[in-house]
This record gives sequence, structure tokens and C-alpha cells, in this order.
Amino acid sequence: MTRPIERLIKAFDPHKVRQDFSVLGHQAHGKPLAFLDSAASAQKPKEVLDCLQGVYSQHYANVHRGLYDLSERATKTFEETRGKVARFLNASSEKEIVFTKGATEGINLVAHSYGMNHLKPGDEILLSQMEHHANIVPWQQVSKKTGANIEVVPIFDNGELDMEVFSRKVGKRTKIVSMLQTSNVLGTELPMKEIIAQAHKAGAVVLVDACQSAVHQPIDVQALNADFLVFSGHKLYGPNGTGILYGKYHLLEQMGPYQTGGEMIREVDFDHGTTFQEPPLRFEAGTPAIAEVIALGSAIDYVTAFDREAVRRHEKSLLEKAVEAIRSLPGFRLVGEAKNKAAIVSFVHKEAHPNDIGAILDQCGVAVRAGHHCAMPLMKRLGLPATVRASFAMYNNDHDVEALVKGLHKVNKLFGKG
Repeated sequence: MTRPIERLIKAFDPHKVRQDFSVLGHQAHGKPLAFLDSAASAQKPKEVLDCLQGVYSQHYANVHRGLYDLSERATKTFEETRGKVARFLNASSEKEIVFTKGATEGINLVAHSYGMNHLKPGDEILLSQMEHHANIVPWQQVSKKTGANIEVVPIFDNGELDMEVFSRKVGKRTKIVSMLQTSNVLGTELPMKEIIAQAHKAGAVVLVDACQSAVHQPIDVQALNADFLVFSGHKLYGPNGTGILYGKYHLLEQMGPYQTGGEMIREVDFDHGTTFQEPPLRFEAGTPAIAEVIALGSAIDYVTAFDREAVRRHEKSLLEKAVEAIRSLPGFRLVGEAKNKAAIVSFVHKEAHPNDIGAILDQCGVAVRAGHHCAMPLMKRLGLPATVRASFAMYNNDHDVEALVKGLHKVNKLFGKG
């Protein structure tokens, strides 16, 4: 059993937090940087950067294999991160935590190691209309090879999932439900506990894409009763090349390896073949991103040191100010106004293409994302080629919102709306 995180929770002060992220003191095109693209990848605090450098400069060695002191210390610190993740998610065991290169690899692992071996022709995989490509394409590949069908749950115009349709679609043919908990485009927060309960009642297993939700809200996999859950380290203020797959242990035990090679084997023999490790090592072939995984543990320490509800209120406050300002600007239209939203806002302009808006904002020192956000089926549903997305994190402040709004006024001046 995992132990709860025992630490003194620090008061959240966004101004002090901002000082931990040195890049935010830089300029872009001679303007103070307003970084509003954390939904794509978050900036890294000094604590994480120092950890990363410290591993490489002071105690780097391969893990699990060396019998010497440096390797044993590296292994201990590496495995401590597994425990931190288990506590972060309230998993029942550290053995339910698999290190991956990112959420994409985690979804592919489940799709191929579980889906390929449990689906047959006529079975159904249930997705939402707002999924990221990483939670669509792997299931399309599995569908082609197994004969299982993909069913899609639509959304309303405001970006909320149509739960009546979901309830009708989930049934005896449904074997896997794979859905995001929070939309990376619209910020919509899905009623995941209800989705999981209905799926389980139909006998299906559920994979939760928590890439956005893990940053903005506490996650309790036992309370959710999730079967699988993935998130990426780089969105959680950690290093690139790190991700987490949580899986109920009895399900992981049923799954064969996704990749094979060193580390994940128990014994290799030319005459008798190969036997594999038990989970989670069964799914961690090759030398892992050792320093990066340890630094991910540092990122989790950093995030959980604060009152997460206070952080969430701060991010929501910035979102509300941005939404109110964009709604009042002529020519602009908000995209996705679900009742329950994370700190992500998408919008379009009557005349200006999203790419033009992104370029104009860049000249104002404001970094936003413009495009389809790896969600082309959602764009098709919305009847749009792209949107502009501003996403807020714990280090953003009112000045960032003001810089965004000032930049949008410039868009209107250039396109005859000012």
C-alpha cells in the first residue's frame, strides 16, 4: 500500500512562484514574456532544473543493474519517484505505476498490449468527439487489426459531452472506453467518475487521458475507479521524455510486453525462449530516462508542496478575466463554454485567421497556440480550421491576461475592428 504524502503545505503566492521560473523573466520581441501555452508544455521551475543537473553531475548511473554504490543510489532515487507518483495518484501500489516516454506511449501500450488481446470483431471502443489524436490513432490501428468498431460520443455546441448519447452507446458490445478527463482545446472537464461507473456497469474497462487534468486538479484513481490512466511529465512542470501509465495491477498482469529488450526480461535462452519480469518492469524495456524520471519526482514534489485548491482558484480567476475580456471584444468569438472548465480558453476572430492572431500576439510578447491542437475531428465538429488557445498555469498572473487583451486589441486595429 502507498503511504500518503506527508509534507507541510506551503501557502500559494503566484508572485513568488513566478520567480521559480527563470524563463518568465525574459523578453520576447522586446516585450515581457507572457507565456500562455502551458497546455502544450509547461515551463520548468528551478527545483526541477537543479535536480536534473544534479543527477547528471553528481549521481548518474544506470539503474537496477549495477552492484556498485553509484548505481544503487541512482536506483533508489529512481524508484522513489515511482512511489511519489503512486501517492500523487493515490494508487494502491507502486507496482501499478509504469514509466513511459509520455502519455502517447502509455495509450499505445494499453491499446496494443491490452486492446489487441482482448478485442474481437463486433466489439466497440468508445471515444469522445474531442479527443487528442494520441487517443484516437492508436485505437484506429487496433480497430483495423481486431475488427472492433470505434464509436464516438458527440459534444454539444458549448463543448460539453452529450451524456445521454454516452449512456445509449455504452452497452454489452462496449469493451473499452478511452476518454480525456479535460479537453486540451476547450478546457471542458468531463464527469469522469460517472463515465467510469456506467462503463463498468456495462463490463468495459476505462482509460483516462489525464494530461490536462493532472496539472489542474488532484487525481485519485481509487476514488475514480479508473482501470488505466496516463499523463505526461512535461505538462506537469517536469522534463520532456517522461510519462506515466497507471494500471490496475490485475490488468497489467494480463498484458504482454509492448516493447522487448533489456531490463524487462527475467531470463533469455536460445533453446527455451524468454521469460519476462512482472509489472511494472515488464513494460519498461531498455535504459529509461533516468535523470528525467528523477526530476519528474522533483516536479511532483514542487506541485504538491502548495495548496492545490488555492492554485486552482488562481488559475480559474485568470481564466474568468480572460473570458470576460474576449467576450467583450468586437470580432472575437469564444469556442467552448462548458460549465466546468479548466484554465484553457479557445477563440476565433471574424476576419483574422488563428495563425495571424498568434503571430500578432507573438510580436506583443504573448505566446499562445494557434492551430487544430491535434484535435482535427473536434475542429470538424466545430466547423473551424483552427482556433487560438490561451492556457494558464500556476505561474501566470494578471499582467499576462492584460498583455493578451492588449494584443487582441491590436488584432482588431489591424483587421478593421478597432
